This record gives sequence, C-alpha cells and structure tokens, in this order.
Amino acid sequence: MDARTITAGLSVSPQITAADVQAVADQGFRAIICNRPDGEGMDQPNFDEIEAVARSLGLQTRYLPITAGKVQDEDAVAFGALLTELPGPVLAYCRTGTRSATLWSLAVAPNKPVSDILAATKAAGYDMGGVVRRIVNGGKTPTDRADAQFDVVIVGGGAAGISVASSLKSRKPGLSVAIIDPADIHYYQPGWTMVGGGIFEAPKTAKTMGSLIPAGVHWIKSAVAAFEPADSAVVLDGCRVVKYRRLIVCPGLKLDWHKVEGLVDTLGQNGVTSNYRYDLAPYTWELVSGLKRGRAVFTQPPMPIKCAGAPQKALYLSGDHWHREGVLKDIDIQFMNAGGVLFGVKDYVPALQSYMNRYNAEVNFFHNLVAVDGPAKKAWFEVRKPDAEVETVETEFDMLHVVPPQTAPDFIRVSPLADAAGWVDVDQSTLRHKTFENIWALGDVMNAPNAKTAAAARMQAPIVAVNVADDIDGRSPTAIYNGYGSCPLTVERGKIVLAEFGYGGTLLPSFPRWVIDGTKPSRAAWLLKEQILPPFYWKAMLRGKEWMVKPEKVTAR
Repeated sequence: MDARTITAGLSVSPQITAADVQAVADQGFRAIICNRPDGEGMDQPNFDEIEAVARSLGLQTRYLPITAGKVQDEDAVAFGALLTELPGPVLAYCRTGTRSATLWSLAVAPNKPVSDILAATKAAGYDMGGVVRRIVNGGKTPTDRADAQFDVVIVGGGAAGISVASSLKSRKPGLSVAIIDPADIHYYQPGWTMVGGGIFEAPKTAKTMGSLIPAGVHWIKSAVAAFEPADSAVVLDGCRVVKYRRLIVCPGLKLDWHKVEGLVDTLGQNGVTSNYRYDLAPYTWELVSGLKRGRAVFTQPPMPIKCAGAPQKALYLSGDHWHREGVLKDIDIQFMNAGGVLFGVKDYVPALQSYMNRYNAEVNFFHNLVAVDGPAKKAWFEVRKPDAEVETVETEFDMLHVVPPQTAPDFIRVSPLADAAGWVDVDQSTLRHKTFENIWALGDVMNAPNAKTAAAARMQAPIVAVNVADDIDGRSPTAIYNGYGSCPLTVERGKIVLAEFGYGGTLLPSFPRWVIDGTKPSRAAWLLKEQILPPFYWKAMLRGKEWMVKPEKVTAR
C-alpha cells in the first residue's frame, strides 16, 4: 500500500487490495473511500471484497466511483461531505490516487488558499494543473471562457516588471502588453535602509502604481492564482484567465515573517523592527536614535535573500550614529549571521570587517533566528556550526533588527515554472525558462545564481526585452546576462563600499578605480546612493532608459 498524506485527516493511494486493508488499519486509518468504479481494470478487486475485510476490522467504507477524467462538481461536494461524515483519518483510493486528490482539491477549494491546495497535492506527488481553474473558481467548473489575450503578459509590477515593460515597449511599440499586479503602491525598496538610518523620509520611497505603469501598457489589478503554461494562460484570483503569446515572470519574493516563532506578534513594538518593511523602517530609526545603552542585535537569515548586504547596512548606520553620539561604548552590538562568511565576495570583506571592528560588533556565524519573545526582550538562535552538534542559544536584547527568511511566492513555488527549490527555473545567460520557451523571468523570483538586488533587475530588464523581441522576430536570444548585481554597503553616514559583481564573484565595477574603488569606503559612492540613484530609479530605470546597462550581445545560435 502506498498511502500519501494530503492532510492530517486524509491520505490518498493507488488501488489497494483486500490484503492491504489490515495494513490500512495498522496505520491508524478509520475509514476508506473508494473512488474507482468496479470493473475498470482486469486486475482490479471489487469494492465489495475490500469492504468486507474493512468491516471485519472495524473500518467504515464508502463507495464514490468516479470515471477517469470526469470529476464533476457534484462529485467533489459529495467527497467533501464524506470527509465530514466519516471518522478520520481517511484513506481514499482510485487507480493512481489522482481522482481522490482531485476530489479533495475541489472539495476544499471554497475555503482553502489555492497555493496551499497545490502545495499539498504536489508534496503527495499529484499535479492538479488540469483542474487549477476549477480550484481557483471555488471548486466549480468555470462558465466564462472569454479570456483576455496579450502579446506579452508580465507578472509583477515591481522594479523588474515595470522596467522590462518599458524596455520592451521601446523596442516593440506595437505590442499589446499587460502587467498583472494587485498592489496600489510601488516602493523604492533600496531606500528603506536609509530610512532606518534617519537619512530618507519613508514617503519619498513610495509612488502610486498607476503613475508608473508605462504608457500603452495595460494594468490588470489582480493577484495571480496559478499558471497553465501548456495553454499559455495565467489564472487570476476569481478564475479570470489571461492568455499570452509570451510571459515574463517577475513578482519578487516572499518575506516569510511567520517562519520565526513569535516574530509577527512583536514586530513594530518591544524594540523589534526591520528595514525590510516600509512601515517598520521609521521605527528602526526611532529605536536607533533613542538607544543610549544596552544590546542591539542584528540578524541575517539563510540565503538567498533580497539584497544580501542589507542586514549589515542596518548595523553599520546604527553603529555610526551611536559613535557620533558618543554612546557606542555603552552599546553591545551583536551580528547574528546564519551563514559562514561576512560577505559572499571576498574582495569586499576586509573593508567590511574593519567597520565591524570600528563599531565593536561581535560577528556570530551560523546563528539563525528561530524565535522571539518581544515583551521578555529575548531571542533564540539555532546554531549550526560545521562538524558540531546543533544547539539553540538564547540572547537578550534592547533592540532587535530582524531580516526575515525569504522564499519564492507561494503561487510560484507550487507552479510548473518552479525548480525543486521553488524558484522559476531559467537559463542563467538568456533568462529564458528551461522548459517553456515562451516564458522568461527576471528579478528576485528566478533561480539564476546572482545577487537579488534592484541593480540586478536593472541589468536584467533590457536583456529580457532584447531576447523577447528576438523571439518575436524569429531569432534565437542574442543578449546574455553575466550575473551583474550591485550592493552599496552603507558603512557609515557619508561613505559606502560599492560592491559590484557577477557570477562566481567576478568583480564588475561600473567606474574606473580612480573614480570609485568599490573595495574601499567611498564618499563618491555615498553621493551615488543618496542623490543619484533614487531619481535615476524613478525617472530612468522604470521608464526604459537603459543608461550603463546596454545588453551584451552574442552571435545568434
């Protein structure tokens, strides 16, 4: 018997025999549902045989036969009623288990998030792609098939999505292009570190989404529920369907605050803050400017994360303020890093370590935040040092700056577009999907081994635009991505270590060393970050002006 867990109360299985029923009982199941019609296969036992053994063992049984490929809406309702009626846990079976998994998916669709349904069935080995529209539609068969269609659909209206839309429209003005994004506000997220350091005001990092959508691009203000790449379709919440000739996926990533026990309950109070949220970055500055003595703890979760330098930036700007105020000697700074190095590109480590030393910050490697008790001012870290037993350590704090664990969005992780880790699976040079040739991705959501930064998206946008335009014209992709990313590390107010690098940690500086030596703290880099990059972001990058990011070309294959 091959019972596959869907929920704590339901498992599904391929065809079982009367001889398997004892094992069913031994595993704790209290009821069996048969979803396979008798006589469907030559080697198939009749339900009566299984029912007789089950009854002798005290198990309840029900017969709800479903013809293969013909799960009706009323069948799902009946299956849901059986799950309520029968004692659990329940084992449901058919020939392979797919019909049973489908029935459950449709039965719970009115009350369960689509991503949770797809994740549960995927973990059990069942692909619900064929009924995803019905799941999105609350378990019912959609009646409205009048789908919208565009030449190019872009999922995500962040830095990557708007930039690639602008770059594409500049090359192909006649294309019908749509951006799908439910957000009302677009944020300049790189600015939040500066907000937390008391340098920027939070409202200056936000603009309305409607004011930024490129001219001639349709804005579909909705969330994506699922993808149907075989049909070149995106299913929206509410079961609206948008079809595409080409798809660009760039919805960013998910900040998984709930993965740290107790964190959500204390964010924004009790000295717990994060520059990774617009509404919390001002609280960071409130805490920093108000702290005169005590312990300040800064965390960094396991990679990958958005802007790998951001956890340190918060520390450096805080330490610099305390230094200027003359209270640094009374503040114990602890940097809790889940990784084993200060920065992934070794050329920048000496300068960064010198600032850790300057602020008397203790660097603790392999320390991953797992729980927080805000009122008690305590945090717990799981320590996983190489060749050592895993241990949990408790740390008290007066201020705790948290960088949350980060994953691909739920609707991406459970989709056919994702790799085993949940990120969109692309060729790292062309950014084209490895399986579906009319799909591309850029930004934080893809699995190319580059830094997840706005600067990376700025470089990727014209590359994807060129390659999509090439595909429209019947050519192979001619632009390649070298993994460029940039992380301006604000080591003190007025100076930045400008880290610029590509795949494999190769240094890719944008300026001659006599202008900006990225491995050393620089006033020029600070001016770039503070005064040049924000207006450049709003007025150039998002408008398709590709200054300093001309795509590298290769001979068409």
